[in-house]
Amino acid sequence: MERGKLKGHAALWVANIVWGLNAPIGKRVLASAAHPEGVSPFALSVYRMVGAALLFWAVSLVLPRERVAPRDMVLLFFASVFGIQLNQMLFLWGLSLTSPIDTSIIATVVPVLTMVLATLFLREPITWLKAGGVALGCGGALLLILSSNHGVQHASNVAGDVLCLISAVSYATYLTAFRNVIVRYSPVTTMKWMFLFAAVVAAVIYYRPLTAVDYAALSGQTWAGIAYVVAGATFLSYRMVPVGQRYLRPTVVSMYNYVQPVVAVLFTVLLGLDTFGPGKGLAAACVFAGVWLVTKSKSRAQLEAERAAEDRHADGKNPHGKIPNR
Repeated sequence: MERGKLKGHAALWVANIVWGLNAPIGKRVLASAAHPEGVSPFALSVYRMVGAALLFWAVSLVLPRERVAPRDMVLLFFASVFGIQLNQMLFLWGLSLTSPIDTSIIATVVPVLTMVLATLFLREPITWLKAGGVALGCGGALLLILSSNHGVQHASNVAGDVLCLISAVSYATYLTAFRNVIVRYSPVTTMKWMFLFAAVVAAVIYYRPLTAVDYAALSGQTWAGIAYVVAGATFLSYRMVPVGQRYLRPTVVSMYNYVQPVVAVLFTVLLGLDTFGPGKGLAAACVFAGVWLVTKSKSRAQLEAERAAEDRHADGKNPHGKIPNR
């Protein structure tokens, strides 16, 4: 495997392992009837956007400065809308209303949507190998989610499910429509601007929920959860994803979403809240096999190169352009 692709895969492993732990940890941070001392999803969104913006700008101070073209600045603003604002704000809002199992199931549509949108924005082909890998990974993730012990959970909520679905669509749009501008600059440069835009929007929209939090009543565990969501599931993960986008195709990047339920299940097993049997082992194997198949599928550039090679080979057999006898 090429060094760049290996780097991309490693970055996506880190991002999705951290995200896999984010759902159970983030759920404990959010306020609910059973956990009234938590914070609202709107306040947590502000913490994520502002916290990550501060961290990315702090890191950028010790790195070489990159100048972003005005046109690309506009594109980064809309990338922020789809990749961060709609994606993260709606996800947290939906998570606060519906059950974690619903949010996990809905998240499995991201690679499917990404595969389709990649044909529209990037003219990437939908090959049998790619479609089969997506289907296999999706099936494995669904089997893993449905066979897991989720304990006492909130009931399903249609509004929450719709919000999570819109969040999934927005993230798939971000991975495909804005890939070209994301890979044009370093990850820190793109993320510092995207999170700055997101922080301003979040602070303006959710100013009241932010001031309504009873900070004195928050427990140390809640503060630790907020720190994980901001520094881990936001700053670190969003630092890693652009690395994957630079070296890998959008559908491959999105396939790593299926790693998240695997991580979440392993986490609950380690806590003694679930067991890992043959069914879960088969489901996890399907997830990893699906990711591998999509990775092995051919890109548009590879298919075009093969066609060009075939044309050159045909021309070599018929150098004078004569029509052969039949």
